[in-house]
Amino acid sequence: MAKTEFIYGMHPVIEALKAARRDIFEIYISTKKDFKQLEEIVHIAEKLNLPVNQVNPGKLRSIANSEMHQGVVASVGPYPYVELSYVMKKQISEIYPLILLLDHISDPQNLGAIIRTALCAGVKGIVIPKDRACGATPAVSKSSAGALEHIALAKVNNMINAINQLKDKGFWIAGLDRSAKNSIFSTDLTVMIALVIGGEEHGIRPLVKRHCDILVSIPQLTSFNSLNASVAGAIAIYETYRQRKLIGFEGSRIQGFKDC
Repeated sequence: MAKTEFIYGMHPVIEALKAARRDIFEIYISTKKDFKQLEEIVHIAEKLNLPVNQVNPGKLRSIANSEMHQGVVASVGPYPYVELSYVMKKQISEIYPLILLLDHISDPQNLGAIIRTALCAGVKGIVIPKDRACGATPAVSKSSAGALEHIALAKVNNMINAINQLKDKGFWIAGLDRSAKNSIFSTDLTVMIALVIGGEEHGIRPLVKRHCDILVSIPQLTSFNSLNASVAGAIAIYETYRQRKLIGFEGSRIQGFKDC
């Protein structure tokens, strides 16, 4: 039997129902929650013939293992990771391909925020390492406001091998590095590109950095500690979007995901 997870919060549950990418078994709603706020969830669940159970807040908190459930939890199957080949094929079909490579992001809040920004900017593929990094957990779905349920997320054993495969397909690898001399604002990001965002503590690992075609930085006016990984990622993603919009690229958003 497939492992069961419990995603929680109104946006993650709604987006999981809309995306229909993973198995959904049951919906739990709080007896203390205003039913009108959960009406859309209940309506979709009923259309899908999913059981909806009303439980007391203590039970719901126990199921979600979180205080942040907003009165609703869904029992679901594991997140459906995709293969790197799927991400590459999907992106190569785009006019201006863009893939994110997240080099050991460990904080669920940061991963969720990056996924949310990426989806809003039209990014469809993200690559993460299998080990020593945060994966597609319920906490990530919550912090992404449900964007995780729509994104194509590939988990790879070796980031260097993934980079080499991307290079073989014509992608340029751009690493976001605080000490880089090249400003991201003066770098051409309209080519086929895979953007590498490093982890919270040490940024991009040295070996990964050496395999990048170019390193770019976000200029800072002070010598204060570098930007948070998700903030830096958001700036880089939207600078890429801005450059592409100037040459006629409008990007694409997932139908129904409105809370960007």
